[in-house]
Amino acid sequence: MPEGLKTLTRYTIEEEHRHPGSSGEFSALVNVVATATKIIANQVTRGAIVGSLGASEPDNLPPTVHRKLDAITNDIMVAETQWTGHLSALLSEQMPEIHPVPDTHRRGKYLLAFDPLDGSSNIDVNLPVGTIFSVLRAPERVWGRQGGEPTAADFLQAGAEQVCAGFTLYGPATMLVLTTGRGVDGFTLDREIGAFVLTHPRMRIPEDTAGFAINAANERFWERPVRRYVHECLDGVDGPRGRDFNMRWVASLVADTFHILTRGGVYLYPHDTRPPARPGRVALLYGASPIAFIVEQAGGAATTGVERVLQVTPDEVHQRVPLIFGSRNEVERIERYHREPDEGPSFDSSLFGNRSLFRSAGR
Repeated sequence: MPEGLKTLTRYTIEEEHRHPGSSGEFSALVNVVATATKIIANQVTRGAIVGSLGASEPDNLPPTVHRKLDAITNDIMVAETQWTGHLSALLSEQMPEIHPVPDTHRRGKYLLAFDPLDGSSNIDVNLPVGTIFSVLRAPERVWGRQGGEPTAADFLQAGAEQVCAGFTLYGPATMLVLTTGRGVDGFTLDREIGAFVLTHPRMRIPEDTAGFAINAANERFWERPVRRYVHECLDGVDGPRGRDFNMRWVASLVADTFHILTRGGVYLYPHDTRPPARPGRVALLYGASPIAFIVEQAGGAATTGVERVLQVTPDEVHQRVPLIFGSRNEVERIERYHREPDEGPSFDSSLFGNRSLFRSAGR
């Protein structure tokens, strides 16, 4: 390893030393999660070779399309973390109920929520995928002398209560991005030594940007404020924004987040007009909340359109919400559009009837 680079193990121990009286449990947990993602990285890289790609049997978590590697990565995360004594229960996108740590293992002070393989639809076409995770505090009744059972209600905490959040991106390099509430740091997996090393210290998102990420195929379902924002971006230098914007969409939350962390931008998976019972598409506890924690710690902002993501208290463990995040000034502009009256002075709603993202009037 080049001189001067810091491993994740050293990083977490030094962070623990900043808090006198720390038990070391938290740093050990972070390193265990990192180990699990290294195993997942190997599975993702060798997927077709070991036969882990392709559709798996459906389960009772519609409408997600599950694949073999989804199930494999979920099993890896559970197996690698439940025995350590740092957790009381786990919550996964792949499991309909929470997973209490078995009585055969010691229960710890934390809860772990995770999406083991975000962007799994990208697997078969060799595009980036990732793992998202969030660490919450467990109530003392489940790890103290009382020995109570963890419940789903224990996970129903607002994002502002997170102890730690992070994601691992499996791309040309395997990257781990982490926050413990003291900024955001990025680590790259050095396969020669088998360790994550600090390569992107104190990541920051520029306040302004000229790029946005959105799934243009859903335009017909967007609410008016989002249409207004996107159309103004597309109008470019001749429109009210007075500058040109670029549009991109990877269909992998971790990939788009890493792009924004390194180059700036704004990501929109907004509320839309499809069934009211499912107004959002991003899981709150193991998607929107950890990403929002990371983004805010990097100087950005994250909103549902009408409220700060980290202030949303979930009603159930698999709750989904709209998610808009990225460069602060752009996110604040989108929030302002949501607050303004329907007939804003700077936006011609008649465009809705004769224009889309790719068709101008008269074509």
